[in-house]
Amino acid sequence: MVIEQEAAGPAELLRLKQEYLIPCVYHFYKNPPQIVSGEGSYLLDHEGKRYLDCFTGVTVMSAGHCNSDIIEPAIEQIRRLQHTTSIYLTEPVLRLAELLANIAPGDLSKSFFCASGSEAVEGALLLAALHTRRRSIVATTGSLHGRTRWAMNATGIDMWRTDPFPSPDIMRVPFGDVEALRIYLESTSELPAAFIAEPIEGNGGIIVPPPEYWPAVRALCDRFGVVLILDEVQTAMNRTGRWFACEHWNVVPDVLVTSKALGNGFPISAFITRPSIAASYTRPGASTYGGNPVSAAAALATIRYHQSHQLGSASERQGARLRKVLLAATRSDARFREPQGIGLMLGIYIQDSSGGPDAAVCDGLLEALKDRGVLAGKTGPGRNTLTFLPPLNISDGEIDLLDLALRHALRTVQ
Repeated sequence: MVIEQEAAGPAELLRLKQEYLIPCVYHFYKNPPQIVSGEGSYLLDHEGKRYLDCFTGVTVMSAGHCNSDIIEPAIEQIRRLQHTTSIYLTEPVLRLAELLANIAPGDLSKSFFCASGSEAVEGALLLAALHTRRRSIVATTGSLHGRTRWAMNATGIDMWRTDPFPSPDIMRVPFGDVEALRIYLESTSELPAAFIAEPIEGNGGIIVPPPEYWPAVRALCDRFGVVLILDEVQTAMNRTGRWFACEHWNVVPDVLVTSKALGNGFPISAFITRPSIAASYTRPGASTYGGNPVSAAAALATIRYHQSHQLGSASERQGARLRKVLLAATRSDARFREPQGIGLMLGIYIQDSSGGPDAAVCDGLLEALKDRGVLAGKTGPGRNTLTFLPPLNISDGEIDLLDLALRHALRTVQ
């Protein structure tokens, strides 16, 4: 990796950030590095220091940074046609829709493309309302669904729900508690349009529900005519070892939302549904950047890269290896619970002496790992789950580097 121009430096960038960005935009680290380039599993800062990227821009770069098998088809598309809009007929987005229909579970075969996960969640909720002619929705308490108005109101984590005038049409139930959902549906005087949740709660702390949960939720939604929306913005594209995490429970939602890793760094999202539900959305709908030919070309190349390099199997294999590393490094320390998650979506809950969240230790470990050349993440309502979401093609040697860095960080953070 080569730095081709002189970098401004973190101090200057922090000054510009303070002067020109809305203050809601924040970053990790007390002393943040200036990231200038990336390649494979690594990012490079302005001084040439390499960092093993174990957060991947929050599950985006699943096939690695600046992957030539993905960026070259996108560059070729840029040279040919950079943009029209969804009101014109172009081939890449339709080939992508065809490919998504082939890999999506069950009879999910009708797609609507957008530019971000928030926008796709918004569209999925609209589709549910159009289909059922109902106004309310049920969501879960530890969820994060996006920054747009409806998606934000569906979000369960308080720190991400900043709307000062919250919608009265949102009901929340604890994630993983099928009995709470059943009681609500049986007792409400007005059935909701949809139940929306993540198959595994990502920002909620990498929470995997009990094995019986999703089949039971599917049965309840069928019983009450509620549209089941699964937000797989973080979990899709083999992050858990399957194209979509819902496949672990053999559950097919009515609407599935995907983004992030779909474009491996190119902005694209989609919500995918059954033909019978898609038929409810006939009034004009468009997205200026939805299915942009460049992003669609990148997404096509991303899926094909996953297929040719068997990244689903790689995620299962390397996820098992990484889980063992995390467990071995933390098992003798009472501050850490056992790693949780599936595949290469793993987190460690960090607790204080009373079992409550210890965000300070989590922040300290993030800093110590960064100083040792590893970038991890933090999730959970208490911001105390140390989170690992590396590229799916991470090597054994790179996991060994992470192991050494983590053990050093654990010795330095008390």
